[in-house]
Amino acid sequence: MLRVVPRMRSFFGLLALMLPPVAVLSQQPAPAPAPPATQLTLDLGFVDASGNSNVTSFNLGEQFTWRLDRLTLGQTAKALYGEAEKKTTAEAYDAGVRGDYSLSKTISAFALVTFQRNPFAGIAERWGYGPGIAVALVRSARDTLSLEGAFTGQSERNTANVRQSFGATRTAASFKHLFTTAVAFTQTLVWIANLKTSDDQRVTSETALTAPLSKQIALRVSYLIRFDNLPEPGFVKTDRLLTTGAQISF
Repeated sequence: MLRVVPRMRSFFGLLALMLPPVAVLSQQPAPAPAPPATQLTLDLGFVDASGNSNVTSFNLGEQFTWRLDRLTLGQTAKALYGEAEKKTTAEAYDAGVRGDYSLSKTISAFALVTFQRNPFAGIAERWGYGPGIAVALVRSARDTLSLEGAFTGQSERNTANVRQSFGATRTAASFKHLFTTAVAFTQTLVWIANLKTSDDQRVTSETALTAPLSKQIALRVSYLIRFDNLPEPGFVKTDRLLTTGAQISF
């Protein structure tokens, strides 16, 4: 028995020396750095052809975000213009302002105002505005998924100068996957349902892939689908738009 005690002391002494490294290895990885307080992103695309065909098209996108504690303010704008043989063949504009206030780590309240103009779909102006709630379902190093719901007022005028206003629900989902720390895949879905006319259902889907060329410049490819179950008279239900270009972050 006298020989066992020194051996046990030696064992526990060795175990004590091993515990600190084990504790360090078991610690969780350091959290990702907080996003910058202000951030500006620009999307640019341009095509100009002459000779046997004369085609000009460009697309511009802009997104500005400002963060302060629990409050996040965002502003977005998009423009698309196309011309062939000196005739306008495409024209569309989108803009929005949104404010989010964090209620917890996963839930936030928001209010938004959106604007859309697309004469080639019969839309002279479309306004949407209202409050909502957003929930972050997944937050990992590579994947994020959020869902949100809102009640909105819609005020619209078509190219025939017919106006209408109604209440609607707005349901949205947003998913982002990082293949690496810089290469990203994003998918967003927005569904607007007219509370006055049940057949008036609108769905917007945007799929995008971004790959960096440098710290501030990246290539971006996006595919946008807009479905309107009750389009303006004389127009089709679905619009599709594929855009490629450069993305610049500040």
